[in-house]
Amino acid sequence: MTRRRTILAAFAACVAGVAAHAQPLPDPAFSEREVRQILAHGPWPPRRQHDASNRVSGRAAAIAFGARLFADPRLSRTGAIACATCHQPGRAYTDGLPRAQGLAPTDRNTIGLANLRLQRWFGWDGASDSLWAQSLRPVIDPREMGSDFVQVAAVVRADADLRRRYRAAFGAPPAAADEAVAIAVAKALAAYQETLVTGRTPFDNFRDALARGDVAAVARYPAAARRGLAIFVGKGRCNVCHLGPNFTNGEFHDTGIPFFAGPGRVDPGRHEGIRRMQASRHNLLGPFNDDPARSTATATRYVAQEHRNFGEFRVPSLRNVARTAPYMHNGSLATLREVVRHYSEIDEDRLHADGERILRPLHLSAAEIDDVVAFLDSLTD
Repeated sequence: MTRRRTILAAFAACVAGVAAHAQPLPDPAFSEREVRQILAHGPWPPRRQHDASNRVSGRAAAIAFGARLFADPRLSRTGAIACATCHQPGRAYTDGLPRAQGLAPTDRNTIGLANLRLQRWFGWDGASDSLWAQSLRPVIDPREMGSDFVQVAAVVRADADLRRRYRAAFGAPPAAADEAVAIAVAKALAAYQETLVTGRTPFDNFRDALARGDVAAVARYPAAARRGLAIFVGKGRCNVCHLGPNFTNGEFHDTGIPFFAGPGRVDPGRHEGIRRMQASRHNLLGPFNDDPARSTATATRYVAQEHRNFGEFRVPSLRNVARTAPYMHNGSLATLREVVRHYSEIDEDRLHADGERILRPLHLSAAEIDDVVAFLDSLTD
């Protein structure tokens, strides 16, 4: 008997043992294909990777400098808003609001910052192709922190502690050019954010136990979460988009959520994000990429704007998703149960006719929705 068949047999025996106790619904039995899909969501945590486009990626002094800057409201135009104002550590680096509130209301929900180093595109629309470019964007966005290169550079040059930290991180005092100092600040912020990685979860313990055929450890995973997982990798096909150890393909999709941002205004999503990224002086094809070979810029070089990209938004990671309500790009769904119900009853007429046809209504029962939510809860560290 192969090792995989041994795992399956052990798991089946475990399920049979659990099912002997009274349960609201029968426990699912996973097929060999489903076991492969479950195992593909790990291992966790991921191996540390260096960002070649950022010369201070992984450097301890830069991480410390970035952490200091992350909490500094002086980087904003009014001196009242820091990165941590919206990305609050106690809220899984979100703010609990439907839409972010900076110097003015914005159109989008605050995305959590965990596991950013695993991404290829950044922001709901992918308008940044590096973490450091994305870190700069809210600092100079008029609706968020509303600052500019001159102010950011002045704050760093005027503060003895920030000057010392800058030199420790970059090996030289702040540059004469304001833009260069602002880019350095963004790269330090990125170095810090690369360290924000979620911990292990009940799902990870289950997944690893399944991989090694540990029947006792498999049995400790809640039956409701197991049933929800069966839907997630089975008829729900949720793992088509939420795949891999970080539970996201990192791409952009139309999810049937209206993209009207307000009266007479629409949020074009990925369509506009591609345009902004290509036009930016700070993209990976520009002068501030620290990777001389531009090997990090392959996706930037070849991405193309298409009509179907209108109204598409990034697939977020599901790790710690129970802690990041409200949900969707506009914060329009308050609970995980509402999110699952949305996908269960999705209106296909709202989806692009010229794009992919991944989503379809599942018409899940109330008990099945509860089970999927139980599985999503199990992704919390």
